[in-house]
Amino acid sequence: MRRLLLTILLAALLVATAVFFADRPGTVTLAWNGWRMDTSVDRLVLAVAVLFAVLALLLWLLRTIFGAPGRWRKAWADRRRREGYRALTQGMVAVAAGEPEEAERLARRADVLLAEPPLTLLLQAQAAQLNGDETAARNYFLAMLERPETEFLGLRGLLTQALKAGNEVEALSLAERARQLRPKTGWALTSLTELQARTRQWKEAEATLLQAVKRRALPAPEAKRLQAALLLEQSRAASASGDGRGALGLAERAGEADPGFAPAAAWRASLLRDGGRLRQAARALEAAWRLSPEPALAEVYRSLAPAETPMQRLKRLQELAAANPDHLESHLLLAEATLRARLWGEARRYLGMLGAGDDVGSAGPLPPARACLLMAELEEGERQDAARARAWLARAAAGAASDATYVCAKCSTEAQHWVAICPTCRGFASFAWRLPPRAPRDLAALPVPAPALPAPGPAAAAATPRLTRAKLGS
Repeated sequence: MRRLLLTILLAALLVATAVFFADRPGTVTLAWNGWRMDTSVDRLVLAVAVLFAVLALLLWLLRTIFGAPGRWRKAWADRRRREGYRALTQGMVAVAAGEPEEAERLARRADVLLAEPPLTLLLQAQAAQLNGDETAARNYFLAMLERPETEFLGLRGLLTQALKAGNEVEALSLAERARQLRPKTGWALTSLTELQARTRQWKEAEATLLQAVKRRALPAPEAKRLQAALLLEQSRAASASGDGRGALGLAERAGEADPGFAPAAAWRASLLRDGGRLRQAARALEAAWRLSPEPALAEVYRSLAPAETPMQRLKRLQELAAANPDHLESHLLLAEATLRARLWGEARRYLGMLGAGDDVGSAGPLPPARACLLMAELEEGERQDAARARAWLARAAAGAASDATYVCAKCSTEAQHWVAICPTCRGFASFAWRLPPRAPRDLAALPVPAPALPAPGPAAAAATPRLTRAKLGS
């Protein structure tokens, strides 16, 4: 529309100019070097216009002729660039699809067509890694460090290689350099936090973690758990160096960071116990049991009164279990306490809540292994029934997978106690109390003993071997 208006306006201007000169005729005389020319004004204007048009046409022809090689070179370069980017894209797809030969071929083609190393070095490095050539990949990553636009990618590739090789010292140096290069990048902050923790630089790791939290590089629950774990390890280090007050302060900060982190709560309670503050220790354990019941809490709770009788311990443990009465760990805690107090009926009731009923040969899911062990001890202690006790021990062995334990979230390594760094994958704060990822054995494959018989007399009892607590795993 705009072009049409401009065309109409230009035509109107030309017509007006022609009319102007037609209404005002006149003559023009040109004299130069003995030459004389007489003409009218309108003819002179027309001649000048024709002259300019011819000159413009000549200039266009000259530009077309002399500019043809440049335009051809530009078109050729554009075509190579398009083909290079196509090869680069297809190479990335080949890497994602796990096709090393195709990825390497396309990487070479993209490098030849584009002649821009910053764009092709990453693809070449990934293709080399996919092909198993870590040396070539490392060379490509090192070359990327020489260019500002690819330095961060090179650092990330080298860091990945260092972690894969188990070289945590080099990985820590690379992560620190990546953080300095891009201090706002969440990946650099979380990687540096992990490596500082692996090398037991607890304070430095906590400072880096706080930076990562500000950048929202971690989910809030994970960040709280990591901070609590770092504070717990700082507290343990302070306690080992003789700074009991500082250790307690750090343990309290760990509890504030993540109140549901049971290892920190158990450690804080043990510090309070060692300082003679038994009531505070009990309250701390009960608060933690309300959020995340774990055996470590119960272990410290028992240690608050080591000289008490079984009945006294049962009354105290009932207070702990009351903080989370419907949890499996509370049932296990009270089942063991009533068993030690020789309250057979109560012990059997709690174990029945866990699926360990009187019918030892019933089909269905296995109860927790600890419940099976307690049930074996109950059968031996109350009825002196060695056969049924052995059957429950067999179920304990088969149902070990149904018992919760500390499991590494990264490599599924299992541990009896919480540790800060996984001994297998070196993951920090990766252990959590949960069921291990193993399927329990089928109950149909287990032996079924004869039904329970009345308790034997003294002579028969003397002839029947007793199961010791060591055999029951207690």
